[in-house]
Amino acid sequence: MKDTKQSLLKKDGISYLIPFILITACFALWGFANDITNPMVKAFSKIFRMSVTDGALVQVAFYGGYFAMAFPAAIFIRKYSYKAGILLGLGLYAIGAFLFVPAKMIGEYYPFLFAYFILTCGLSFLETSANPYILSMGTEETATRRLNLAQSFNPMGSLLGMFVAMNFIQARLNPMDTAQRATLSEAEFSAVKEADLSVLITPYIIIGLVILAMFLLIRFTKMPKNADKSHQINFIPTLKRIFSLPRYREGVIAQFFYVGVQIMCWTFIIQYGTRVFMAEGMEEQAAEVLSQQYNIVAMIIFCCSRFICTFLLRYLNPGKLLMTLAIAGGIFTIGVITFQDVKGMYCLVAVSACMSLMFPTIYGIALEGLGEDAKFGAAGLIMAILGGSILPPMQAAIIDLKEILGMPAVNVSFILPFICFVVVAFYGLRTATVHK
Repeated sequence: MKDTKQSLLKKDGISYLIPFILITACFALWGFANDITNPMVKAFSKIFRMSVTDGALVQVAFYGGYFAMAFPAAIFIRKYSYKAGILLGLGLYAIGAFLFVPAKMIGEYYPFLFAYFILTCGLSFLETSANPYILSMGTEETATRRLNLAQSFNPMGSLLGMFVAMNFIQARLNPMDTAQRATLSEAEFSAVKEADLSVLITPYIIIGLVILAMFLLIRFTKMPKNADKSHQINFIPTLKRIFSLPRYREGVIAQFFYVGVQIMCWTFIIQYGTRVFMAEGMEEQAAEVLSQQYNIVAMIIFCCSRFICTFLLRYLNPGKLLMTLAIAGGIFTIGVITFQDVKGMYCLVAVSACMSLMFPTIYGIALEGLGEDAKFGAAGLIMAILGGSILPPMQAAIIDLKEILGMPAVNVSFILPFICFVVVAFYGLRTATVHK
């Protein structure tokens, strides 16, 4: 055990344990932001009496921030340092969280979208900095395993985000369902909306304060500069160089579809479960809360699977394991599409076990051997998070159709996650056979 620890977090006689712990805590913090947000698609749809497609604009704003700031973040950390990128990311994260207060005072939907965008500009800086920073905290031979270990703490933050969303937002919103809200007068609707928005913003204010505390802790802690050897910015030549590598180029594509499938499965499990449980006679709010409980179970399975897969990577080829899990995910997704009762929910929960390995493994494979170019390479992979902005609204548009060829549209909509798993499986195959 001691040797494994040293091989993971030591390089040239230098221990990176304390920096590793602090940066790994940031993984949990952005996991919290991601997964308190997924249920907000349904919450905002109810609060503002909107369609699922309009509610999914939350994900457009959220993951659009990742896309917009990825390369500016890479340029910033190339010019300064990973630590500076982490601090700027935490600062924007806190500002975005606090912007929920004026958004609530305005009482309109779009200021919330702006707050999400600023918040995720911060997350983009965080992820663009933290992932390659973790890769650099030890030898290159253990880099992918080290990133998987750090990423294992991301779903712990996600679990907390889901728990807070379920118990402190969803369960405390006015219990009136969508149909009842549609019958309210303008004055009644405004009163209900005001109360619901007060419930919704409280967790964001608290997480903003936590982020400020983390900002100060990292600001006054000595962090390694081992990966900050060159501050020269050769943007276009570097991009040409890294995108000429098939393993990296295909990794960006695979990451786009992986993030898409993750966000779709964790966002629309609420819509999927609500339909299933309301068909069994439940009220809408009770069905939503129960669906979120299933989502929490899925995240627990995801978390456990991440640790198991991190262990398996010591013995198995990352590409083959990636391909195997993507195939299994595709099979479970077929079950989500075809079953119209609680068995479909079981399949949707099982999908999370298959997804656990994917993000950090694709990340590690794509960045392997890039050296200083990893800063810009990381930005390309963070930009691929745009999949979480583009694909969920497409699925939401299918769900809004209500029924397709005699099947519930929410079931049919999971054809998109199935396609995503096919793409990831192909990248795993290419990694194991061509890029090895």
